[in-house]
Amino acid sequence: MKILHTSDWHLGRSFHGLGLLAAQSEWIDGLVEFVAAEGVEAVLVSGDVYDRALPGVDVVALLDRALVRLTDAGARVILTSGNHDSAVRLGFGARLLERAGVHVRTRVAELADPVIVESSESSEGFEVAVYGVPYLEPRLVADELGVEEAGHTPVTRAAIERIHADLERRRGERSATGAGALHSVVMAHTFASGGISAESERALAVGGLDVVPIEAFSGIDYAALGHLHGRQRLAENVRYSGSPLAYSFGEARQPKGAWLVEFGDSGLTSVKEVGWPTSHRLAVLRGTLDELLGDPELADAESACCQVTLTDAERPQRAMERVRTRFPLTLSLQFDPAGGAERAGTTYSGRLAAARDDLEVCCGFFDHVRGRGPNDEERAALEGALDAVRLAEAAQ
Repeated sequence: MKILHTSDWHLGRSFHGLGLLAAQSEWIDGLVEFVAAEGVEAVLVSGDVYDRALPGVDVVALLDRALVRLTDAGARVILTSGNHDSAVRLGFGARLLERAGVHVRTRVAELADPVIVESSESSEGFEVAVYGVPYLEPRLVADELGVEEAGHTPVTRAAIERIHADLERRRGERSATGAGALHSVVMAHTFASGGISAESERALAVGGLDVVPIEAFSGIDYAALGHLHGRQRLAENVRYSGSPLAYSFGEARQPKGAWLVEFGDSGLTSVKEVGWPTSHRLAVLRGTLDELLGDPELADAESACCQVTLTDAERPQRAMERVRTRFPLTLSLQFDPAGGAERAGTTYSGRLAAARDDLEVCCGFFDHVRGRGPNDEERAALEGALDAVRLAEAAQ
């Protein structure tokens, strides 16, 4: 049995003001083709299906088309709500959608209500119970889960306890009737210990301290986690699929895609990285303006979304305009002039306090604003201006 673990689609997301709906549609095209070619039996989306609680009409339409195409390709689709989603809105019509092979889990009451995926090829007829754990906001679900301490770890443990109880009951019933094995998958949108976060993720706790230990998923055959945007392996059976596209320049070098999870009669048999090309590419460039405009090795970045850091000693005139003559999709332009690290060690107020005369005060301001001191011509102009002021004051 093949199950595809995805998460954090963030449909409707923009990137530095650039809409990503076309890139997300392109990614979904690759997803559908992969599912059909590989005979994937279930596609998991572990939270943050949408980027915001009130997605636009065109965004909802994209998800609608994706679900139809995936089910037409022969897969069942299982979605859970993340911290970006509105659980109520995403869960609308869930019972009706289930009849078409789309299973939405957004409520605490559904924690122990798994989607049973049957094996189409097993001689022993094993099945996989997929439990969907939506994003659990501790303050909202602690009472319903019977938890006194409102934190991510206690509410997650309480949710997994309900799942274990249901799983043991189902396995006992199957054993009594001689049915095949029942394996388990838990989908959870959370921050698990050992995970590496990215700047495009919304924090689940102040300071990032409320981290769920991966031991909370003990006894589960596979934990399909969502929330962190980098594809990661915390344990052989506990993984983040990451987001399908890069949503921050910090993710520029992260491989994107999904995990293809395979089960056999005896349980989890393999987990493989999978991915497909996308036109949404990022490049992080650094150097002087002349270096960046002239380097032939940067040709690939000409069609990528770029973050550019210029290291010229003096800020070039019309910098963004000139950068975009070669890199038209430059979305972020920063300046880090040569020698800036050394100057950063001295505060502006400290340099003012140490100034010996008016000229040094002016030169210090010049350096603070422009990232370098005045050249000889500019220094002479400052001296002339100061002399003129002194003469004017003396004449009064």
